[in-house]
Amino acid sequence: MSTLNGFAQHSGACVAQSAEGRAVQDLQAKKAGKAVRKGTGDSGELTFEDPLSAGTSLNEALKLPLDQVKANMRIKSITPRPPRKPRLERAASLDEKSWRRWRRLRTSQESLTDPNESSSSNGSLQDASLSPAVRGRAAPRDECCEQSSSRSSPEALEASPAGKSRGSTADLGKRASEISSAFGGLLRGKAFSGSKPRLAQVTPTRPLPPVEFNVASHALRTTNRIDSDCMDYRHYSQRKFGRVSSSLSDTRLHGSGMVYNNGSTDSMKSTFSLLAPIRAKDVRNRSYLEGSLLANGALLGAEELSRYFPDRNIGIFVATWNMQGQKELPVNLDDFLLPTDPDYAQDMYVIGVQEGCPDRREWEIRLQETLGPHYVMLYSAAHGVLYMSVFIRRDLIWFCSEVEYATVTTRIVSQIKTKGALGICFTFFGTSFLFITSHFTSGDSKVNDRKLDYSKTIQALALPKNVPDTNPYRSSSSDVTTRFDEVFWFGDFNFRLNKDRETVDSILKQNLEKDMSKLLEYDQLISEMIRGSIFKGFQEADIHFRPSYKFDIGKDSYDTTSKQRTPSYTDRVVYRSRHKDDIHAVKYSSCPVIKTSDHRPVFALFRVKVRPGRDNIPLAAGQFDRELYLIGIKRRITRELKKRQEQKDQKSSSVCSIS
Repeated sequence: MSTLNGFAQHSGACVAQSAEGRAVQDLQAKKAGKAVRKGTGDSGELTFEDPLSAGTSLNEALKLPLDQVKANMRIKSITPRPPRKPRLERAASLDEKSWRRWRRLRTSQESLTDPNESSSSNGSLQDASLSPAVRGRAAPRDECCEQSSSRSSPEALEASPAGKSRGSTADLGKRASEISSAFGGLLRGKAFSGSKPRLAQVTPTRPLPPVEFNVASHALRTTNRIDSDCMDYRHYSQRKFGRVSSSLSDTRLHGSGMVYNNGSTDSMKSTFSLLAPIRAKDVRNRSYLEGSLLANGALLGAEELSRYFPDRNIGIFVATWNMQGQKELPVNLDDFLLPTDPDYAQDMYVIGVQEGCPDRREWEIRLQETLGPHYVMLYSAAHGVLYMSVFIRRDLIWFCSEVEYATVTTRIVSQIKTKGALGICFTFFGTSFLFITSHFTSGDSKVNDRKLDYSKTIQALALPKNVPDTNPYRSSSSDVTTRFDEVFWFGDFNFRLNKDRETVDSILKQNLEKDMSKLLEYDQLISEMIRGSIFKGFQEADIHFRPSYKFDIGKDSYDTTSKQRTPSYTDRVVYRSRHKDDIHAVKYSSCPVIKTSDHRPVFALFRVKVRPGRDNIPLAAGQFDRELYLIGIKRRITRELKKRQEQKDQKSSSVCSIS
């Protein structure tokens, strides 16, 4: 009897232990999505009176104490049976093929190299791939699995009836097995940070085609390029003119996908604009009448300056011409304003005229017609027959202050305004500019009178007026040129060569080409500048052109009248800067093809360093001469149409032959 009782107790303990193991296995099978076998009578199978809710995780179920597990189950049979492992089904091959086809389509449209990229495709993969085996816990709800499955593969959702039903544990298990098998290969062996998977980098099947990034686009200079098929400006300017780049927008384009195939501006292919990009908050907040006084975010600040001029250097064209009061204007001003060396137009054009033509407006229209629609006339002023016009690239007009001007008369009779000076000043970003054109006293021996004209000009020219001085501590009340950062003084200074006509002619007949040192030894202006009696602190570029005065009108010969005036360098351009090496002279020459006056036009090209500023100055607010602009552009269009018509008529004309 004791033996039977011991056997019964041992059998009961085994049955209880076996039932406990079966309960744990069935809980695992229930959470994995497998239906738990249910039986009736003495089939020897287990049933659950109170199944776990969908929100209870598998880990929490496994941590239940033994007494609680026994209380939640009812033993139907004590027949011992080895536990059965739950079997996971593999997803159908059609579903896997459809998912792979859908996956290839998505990867061809979006980049998966960035794990932090928040696109719809990546988000779907990250959410759907968080299986229980990866997260370490069961899916929280049946609906989450259903939504994840629907986002992961739309075709599988339409083909499977599980997408239409909810609440079934068997359906949940089927969908979990499909997701696990479909994404298992993708997630197997990958490292995860936190709860988000890191997808593998997508590699191209074939090597990418080579792309040459040799674009040489520099701001809007390309739009006014004289020769569209000339050499690469980047290497050309770096070798000869020292200018590497001219706008931040072009630098960005150069490094991000603009192709330049054969050196022509027409061949550039890009989805970007040549203009510098404008931020939306700037469009919202800026009035272009005043801005931030802080350096950061200011209209004239460093950030805006770097967008247009990353090297902080601008190109300035300065020219002077004594027109001798002639009514007739040159047929073409291209050789004067747009010299072929260098092949890019400048950012700013300043033209001073002495003894100007009677119709000043016509002269300004001709300038606008020649420069074209990319430039506008910022300002113009006159003092008798002294004219000065300032043209600037039209996308730069917002960075200029108000323009001011003043005049000085050097003649005793002030009503006759043929001799004197005219000054125009303004601030561009944080750099102040002063341009002066003068007509000094004429005469070979009147050097002292010309020096007096210079002294009177620097003392009497009352500038600036409202625009504040950028550096008042370095200014002088007795010299206007000390109140500005960059000063350009140009005009008919009337300094001559201290030599007789025969000697000068003999030197010119030696075919000096570009070496004019023998003539310049007798130049009055150079001698006085060396002594420091005039143009103190100013410099002049090296002269490599023939004397600009005095020619016979319409001819290349010097004065053949009875006066036999000595050829001289009367027309000059000098410059001065507060900071050393801020102004670099690129070219200094004359224009011998314009012969409507006894003077040849003289021009100089400069590369000038510009510094950022603050918006504590009165801004020009984009003002320019709109009427002049429209007239000049209309003239230009009419001229081009006329030229085309003449070419068409010439081609259509026929030559009569007598048979």
